[in-house]
Amino acid sequence: MRLDPADARDRFRAAAVARLATVHESGAPHVVPVTFAVADDVICWAVDHKPKSRDDLRRLLNITANPAVSFLADHYDDNWAALWWARADGIARVLDTPDATWIALLAKKYRQYRDTPPTGPMVLTEISRWSGWAASATGA
Repeated sequence: MRLDPADARDRFRAAAVARLATVHESGAPHVVPVTFAVADDVICWAVDHKPKSRDDLRRLLNITANPAVSFLADHYDDNWAALWWARADGIARVLDTPDATWIALLAKKYRQYRDTPPTGPMVLTEISRWSGWAASATGA
């Protein structure tokens, strides 16, 4: 069943991780997992202390070239009546320095950010469309 936008946003907000999809200037898709916080219709994620394979992250370069992004959060269960996914589409912008309000929201959600707050660039995405699907109204 199709989720209404408010339900999709609520399920997305509660998820532990989402996948961020950006597009390379060549048109190639790029998908990575992100930890995030949601406030109203804005999603925030930050470059944190987890090891990265390179300093000039492809996701940041892609957003600079094309700020249209999509996020996907989902829940899988062997009980397929509990399956769902929620998607958020919007326009992202990179902040060179983290915003204290967003750091607090990330730290509230993730213990690791209470121990080591992100110090790298932060990305805010204004969501223009929430959508999703659930196998049943009562699942998950």
